Amino acid sequence: MDLTIHSSFLPQSDPDAAVAFYRDALGFEVRLDVSYGDRHWITVGPPGQPTTAIVLYPPEATPNLTDDERRTVAEMMAKGTFGHVVLETDDLEATFAALVAKGVEVVQEPTDQPYGIRDGAVRDPSGNLVRINQRR
Repeated sequence: MDLTIHSSFLPQSDPDAAVAFYRDALGFEVRLDVSYGDRHWITVGPPGQPTTAIVLYPPEATPNLTDDERRTVAEMMAKGTFGHVVLETDDLEATFAALVAKGVEVVQEPTDQPYGIRDGAVRDPSGNLVRINQRR
């Protein structure tokens, strides 16, 4: 088999804030912005990697969720415990300095980990945890 990652999904609660974070703070390209009523599915991805994308979706549009499940998802998003993604950079210190300068919420400063990476974490406007790794 020859499999690659095409897309992954992260919930977003504010399409404008999501675009500002992923495009303006992280430098991703906005590839699609699909609207249906007041809901937006926004596809973003890193430049130079046209076949890898993150779809930022409105969690309330998830089929077959009960009202209780929708409330739970909203509560988990507000606490930052629902969605996450792991990114990689060649220069973690410079990446964090740029993100801090743009006002991004830092959850964990860059730290050496015993399993061979240096990483840190920020939070997107919807509460998703964005970990950023640098291999040592």
